[in-house]
Amino acid sequence: MKPVKLFYQERCPFCKKALRYIEELKEEHPEFRPIEIEMIEETQQSELADQYDYYYVPTFYVDGVKVHEAGIFKNEMEALLRKVIK
Repeated sequence: MKPVKLFYQERCPFCKKALRYIEELKEEHPEFRPIEIEMIEETQQSELADQYDYYYVPTFYVDGVKVHEAGIFKNEMEALLRKVIK
């Protein structure tokens, strides 16, 4: 399983949707349940966040590669999670 980093902000409505989609997809697809996501709240961990090249949140890195930046739909989240388990 590939490592996943999620850069987000607590107050971001798009980030809240992304987190909700992750939970829903883990319920709907048992193969996603073992996926662990390193959650990085960029306002609280700015030094770490500054080491990565992105502008909008939520931003996902899979195996060190940026795979999604900004708002996300549920079908896009499912595709992202499928990349993680391949």
